[in-house]
Amino acid sequence: MNIPIYQADAFTNRLFGGNPAAICPLNEWLPDETMQKIAAENNLAETAFFVRTDGGYKLRWFTPEYEIDLCGHATLASAHIIFTELGFKESAIHFETVKAGVLTVSKSGDKYTMDFPSRIPIPIELPNGLAEAMGEKAPLAAYRSRDYFLVYETEDDITDLTPDFFALSKLDTVGVIATAPGKDVDFVSRFFAPGAGIPEDPVTGSAHCTLIPYWAERLGRSELRALQVSPRGGELFCEHRGERVGIGGRAVTYSSGFLQVSCS
Repeated sequence: MNIPIYQADAFTNRLFGGNPAAICPLNEWLPDETMQKIAAENNLAETAFFVRTDGGYKLRWFTPEYEIDLCGHATLASAHIIFTELGFKESAIHFETVKAGVLTVSKSGDKYTMDFPSRIPIPIELPNGLAEAMGEKAPLAAYRSRDYFLVYETEDDITDLTPDFFALSKLDTVGVIATAPGKDVDFVSRFFAPGAGIPEDPVTGSAHCTLIPYWAERLGRSELRALQVSPRGGELFCEHRGERVGIGGRAVTYSSGFLQVSCS
């Protein structure tokens, strides 16, 4: 069976920046085991699979370890491929997902904006061992949404983090968000999810479902600009929309081809 596959870098306008995702357009779903094996073989943070429907597309995302409930960069990358490689002519794409509902991605020029659910972080006591697992610098505050959410004082605190990935992999969470005010943008962040097979995610759209409401309230503004300061780095254009958030960015195609896969 020949399965089309694309790879695109999301939240960047240059190759080898942002967050790479693999994208597989399908006529119908493959067995879950096969999709998981493809994601593990790709060994990227996420591989997205989508199937065309009358109203848009059904979309699923797999890390190298398991299927995940929400992924931003692979959604943006999927939209980019649909618009640029598959000839989609309308201004917005509607993705139907099992756990995140309908996600809409609109296109304006070379920028894509995703309409995602807001995940407001709740203050918590810092869990035992988490500060030590993140490195020598202790966070100012700890929160929880899907992920642990740690607030630091400066951008340098974020770039200087040296997490213990083995210790983080034992936490009862998908990942850990670390954030602080930015020098040239409203806020910066990094995201670590070793338990999902992703020691550090280069740019994490789903983390901004939590970052945006936090920083919008803290800064008193609904429109924000952000950087994820991983080694690859990525730029995000953010908007707080109450129960939803807008997460904008660019993408570039890196490769296209076919997988030789047997589902028997």
